[in-house]
Amino acid sequence: MSLKPAELFLNRELSLLQFNRRVLAQSLDDSVPLLERLKFLCIASSNLDEFFEIRVAGIKQQMKTGVQQRSTDGLQPAELFKLISDEAHALVEEQYRAFNEVVIPELEQAGIRFLRRAAWTAEVDAWLRNFFLTELLPVLSPIGLDPAHPFPRILNKSLNFIVSLSGKDAFGRNTGLAIVQAPRALPRLIRIPQKVSEGKDDFVFLSSVIHAYVDELFPGMEASGCYQFRVTRNSDLLVDEQEAEDLLEELEDVLEQRQWGDTVRLEIAHNCPGDMQQYLMEVLQLSEADIYRCNGPVNLMRLMAVPDLVERPDLKYPPFTQKLPKWSQGDLFAAIREKDRLLHHPYDAFTPVVELLRQSAKDANVLAIKQTLYRTGAKSPVVDALVEAARNGKEVTVVVELRARFDEADNIDLAERLQEVGAHVVYGVVGYKTHAKMMLIVRREESGLRNYVHLATGNYHLRTSRLYTDYGLMTADAEICKDVHTVFHQLTSLGKAAKMHRLLQSPFTMASGMHAKIEREITHAKAGKPARIVAKMNALVEPEMIGRLYAASQAGVKIQLVVRGMCSLRPGVKGLSEHIEVHSVIGRFLEHHRTFYFENGGDPEVYLSSADWMERNLFRRVEIAFPLLDKKVRAEVTEQLMAYAEDRAQSWELRADGRYERLGGGGKGVQTRLLEALTGYEAAEAKVVNQMLKPRGARRKK
Repeated sequence: MSLKPAELFLNRELSLLQFNRRVLAQSLDDSVPLLERLKFLCIASSNLDEFFEIRVAGIKQQMKTGVQQRSTDGLQPAELFKLISDEAHALVEEQYRAFNEVVIPELEQAGIRFLRRAAWTAEVDAWLRNFFLTELLPVLSPIGLDPAHPFPRILNKSLNFIVSLSGKDAFGRNTGLAIVQAPRALPRLIRIPQKVSEGKDDFVFLSSVIHAYVDELFPGMEASGCYQFRVTRNSDLLVDEQEAEDLLEELEDVLEQRQWGDTVRLEIAHNCPGDMQQYLMEVLQLSEADIYRCNGPVNLMRLMAVPDLVERPDLKYPPFTQKLPKWSQGDLFAAIREKDRLLHHPYDAFTPVVELLRQSAKDANVLAIKQTLYRTGAKSPVVDALVEAARNGKEVTVVVELRARFDEADNIDLAERLQEVGAHVVYGVVGYKTHAKMMLIVRREESGLRNYVHLATGNYHLRTSRLYTDYGLMTADAEICKDVHTVFHQLTSLGKAAKMHRLLQSPFTMASGMHAKIEREITHAKAGKPARIVAKMNALVEPEMIGRLYAASQAGVKIQLVVRGMCSLRPGVKGLSEHIEVHSVIGRFLEHHRTFYFENGGDPEVYLSSADWMERNLFRRVEIAFPLLDKKVRAEVTEQLMAYAEDRAQSWELRADGRYERLGGGGKGVQTRLLEALTGYEAAEAKVVNQMLKPRGARRKK
């Protein structure tokens, strides 16, 4: 079969925009609690920010430098930019339509109001004017545009206003335009006191307050128009790792550049006059295709604060209690020696991981701890435990990935903190991000030195362990432990890549190992043996891996893929991929774990991994995939993986044309079923709902 690239592959950037459509759709889903729907709207906005900061910025850079290289689907940068622009503009229109016509009206019905100026009472107006004069005016610095006051530098993703003025100032000047920049320290949402307003949960946008009283910034002049805008810049850090003598110092210098990269997008009030918009386009060196008109706040992400500001549990997901396994409530070394232990977050608590480190820090028999850190959060109990271990004389070695995007500053801080207590801190391998999630503990026991490891699909991050689905495996298996020791040796020392016993490792054996397993399924299918591949990951875009899946489909291998985000594989094409189906699960938790099941002729293998099937993960990062050797653990993960593959209630199915269709089957989604099965969530949910149904007076008496 001879097919053109466009027929073989879906475009990865357009696929990522499709993912954002699925996220946005959650904000319109009546089965999702209202404040959670608001969160999904915010997440969609945040996703678009990063999409422009990184992906669109890269494409625009290619266009600027004249790069003509085609993507895997056959598109040149200019062609792709046009398609992205069309799709992104349509998506932004849908986003603000959802905001104005669905989410905001329903929040108002629920008593959470965002007061527009036309709805301000005299009391609200007086209170806000005083707030402006006392809290905002002293920190705002309006800039009149003239030869002595050129257009100011606009911080990446900051809130700004362009103001048209009439009249003359104290010096007889009138250039007609001014810029007002809102410092990030100012709240984007202002709660109106209940004694002033009619509602308990009434808010006003900062942009509305500045619009209302902007005249106060220009005494004796009249502001005939005031329009909010926001500029998005290229935020991809460019660090010459080969030339950098100290990667930490180099990154500290480069981080500031992120705020001042090339302009990529201009978001502006939908009613901004054409001449003012044209002026901004020219001064920011943007084209019409880069302009996004916003019928509402230019940064919807700021609304993410609302669920925490209002006490409305009836409008949120009912809380659940993470399970703390019985085996983790004692001597963890004994529990892991007994058999492999699996943690499935967020259903299982992250506590055993932290506790393993704490026990190691205090145990006189523990000699050394080695760990990789990619994202941990600013205040991390994991880092606290490593600090304690180092202070207690343990040999602590930490591989800190300084280049974890948008977490660079936090990682620099934790690296310096660990160095201060004597821990050995390295930054991985030049040219390769260390994305593997590993912990190795060396302990002296009666039988000699024994190693214990924790391997994970997700980060050592307490907060995201409640929000992301991830697996963690604790094991003392000698071969796995030896492999992990080998990887750490590679990261901290020099030498050739050693042969692995159990792990697959990028950039060396991950791709070839997965290829071999796919080829084995093809061989079994041709021989009439059971052949099946079920894989769950965040992204599938690597061309050769997709090509091998096509070959497996043509050989009759049944392939079920659960891909959260980008997917360049085109399923359901006769003669090419008719035995492949691709689903995407969007729900309460961010699907994050990577799981790979190979039927292997009736003797299944299951691997967990930190790596997606992307070029960067397979060839430009240090990643691992680890097998589940314990039969019970393997059976548990297999059952859960099949639940994802067969889910219809929470799933979207990818069609051959690149669009996703919501399946909308009856029953409960896979995340809800796992919550019920693993945490007893159903009883907790009923309890919360019943509590909400009680009269307010009855709840108070109780």
